[in-house]
Amino acid sequence: MNAEQAQQRLGQIEAFRQELKQLQADNVLTLEPAQRQQVDEHHRHLLQHFSATLDIDANERSRQLSLGMRAASLFGALALAASLFFLFHQFWGFFSEVQQMAILLGTTLGTFGLTIWLHGKDRSGYYTKLAALLAFVAFVLNLSLAGQIFNITPSDKALIPWAMLAFLLAYQCNLRLLLAAGLMCVGGYIAARVGAFGGGYWLSVGDRPENFFPSALVLFCLPLVISHERFPGFAALYRVFALLFVFLPVLVLSFWGESSYLALEASAVESLYQYLGFVLAGLGIWLGIRRGWREVSTTCMVFGVLFLYTKLFDWWWESLPKYLFFLALGAIAVLLLVLMQRLRRYSAGGAA
Repeated sequence: MNAEQAQQRLGQIEAFRQELKQLQADNVLTLEPAQRQQVDEHHRHLLQHFSATLDIDANERSRQLSLGMRAASLFGALALAASLFFLFHQFWGFFSEVQQMAILLGTTLGTFGLTIWLHGKDRSGYYTKLAALLAFVAFVLNLSLAGQIFNITPSDKALIPWAMLAFLLAYQCNLRLLLAAGLMCVGGYIAARVGAFGGGYWLSVGDRPENFFPSALVLFCLPLVISHERFPGFAALYRVFALLFVFLPVLVLSFWGESSYLALEASAVESLYQYLGFVLAGLGIWLGIRRGWREVSTTCMVFGVLFLYTKLFDWWWESLPKYLFFLALGAIAVLLLVLMQRLRRYSAGGAA
């Protein structure tokens, strides 16, 4: 059991205690003193075990502080990574090639070793996150600058070892930040390969947003094939990135039809992808609710609303007075609120 699972178990214990207290106050259920003592003793041993072996938040104050610590660790990791990047570029020209390679290898191996060492010592995981992101950035700089030293042509194949290291750190240290980096590398590599098969240069992958559709399919299917029960939140992150690799290209193509592979007029392509965005958003909301994937339904709902409002802007911004335009937006927002409220009641009734 990791820290996140232990924290969830702690929440279940607190909810059980509150519900039991309410049941006793309502004269619905009263445990015998021996039973209550046995339950309390079991919970006490669990909490002692969690506190001794894992870094959990035992109360509300600790949870609030942990939220600030997570934000601080994320900001610190990004700041240190940026510092390492600019440090290399600031003084890189002062070293010989041998010194440059020694610095690259030493930085990469040193930060990787520091990450593994901290993972065994740091129960909270905050310092491990800092070191892991530094190790990843150092490795990215290693390959990039080594290519410059030996005059190697930049290639999308560099994304493969970057992704491998990101996945290694993510799964070894249970870090979703590194998993996100690995997913971006995998998605970018697949899109670059698709673009290259279509005759384009890999750095011009963004010129054809449809190149990212195969990436979305791969990332969405991976958690269906590979179990992530030991890694809470990982499968959800796969699905979120898969949806981003679908909806962002669709959104771009709904305004920039010239970039499509389809042999149609630009206006026809834009209309097609505008309607496709609504259909995909609706299907995603339905699938997310049906499978219990909250991240899927939420992401699809956000993009569905975004598609709706961009379409309304395209239709009415020039033709309607501004007060009437925003009045129409407000009315549509109220209608969406009523619709989602009814859907929530329906789903609650079905669950009951």
